[in-house]
Amino acid sequence: MDSSSSSSSSYSDKYRSFIHGESEKDTVWRTGAPPNYDVVNKLFEEGKTKEWPVGSLEERVQRLVKSWEMELFHKARLEDCKTLNPHKFTLCVNGRPGFNLGDLKQMGGGYNALLQTSLPKELRCYDPTEETMETSHDAFTTTFPRGFALEVLQVYAGPPEIIYKFRHWGYMEGPFKGRPPSGGLVEVFGLAIFTVDEVMRSEKVEFFYDRGELLGGLLRESPSDDGLNEGSAPSRCPFMNNM
Repeated sequence: MDSSSSSSSSYSDKYRSFIHGESEKDTVWRTGAPPNYDVVNKLFEEGKTKEWPVGSLEERVQRLVKSWEMELFHKARLEDCKTLNPHKFTLCVNGRPGFNLGDLKQMGGGYNALLQTSLPKELRCYDPTEETMETSHDAFTTTFPRGFALEVLQVYAGPPEIIYKFRHWGYMEGPFKGRPPSGGLVEVFGLAIFTVDEVMRSEKVEFFYDRGELLGGLLRESPSDDGLNEGSAPSRCPFMNNM
């Protein structure tokens, strides 16, 4: 969920592949131009806790994941995606049944797939069934104007079944669903499994994380409200493990 602006850059991205260069000259971008990650890259560099040597397994996995997220959110055509196999790809979140690319398109893209919930509709502070790709993207890019950075914390196994621990973070410097910005740090930790083919295209991606870490962070009244959790969230949106 690294966020970006939609203006092009004359420089190659330091942490992602398949944005610029000869291989992307015919790529169709959702916004008409390649994304620019300069702002979120700065956030990443200021806040990261790991420094992986270029070419190490950890650095290569981190680049793969960042590139995969970029393609999933910004490329309009499947044939332009280099980090996934469109004929086999599935995305699973917290052990739920997997989604193929057709499912992802129908439900409005990556944010809505990653924030699926079994809570009753009246208790959802973010309802992915009511959001489109455009509204979900606007909601989170507004809330996190500097982006939602990603780092790989540890890699437990390499390809073809990559298992790693990740951290996402950003600062709530914009409103979210009518709630004013708190300015506070919002962090999400989790585990992921990327099953890849012989050319490092993902065929199955599995994420395991607590979405309450994200949405609970956005419901805090101020950065000091660290006690807001599953048991103490506002009654209109009580976070529970089955979200």
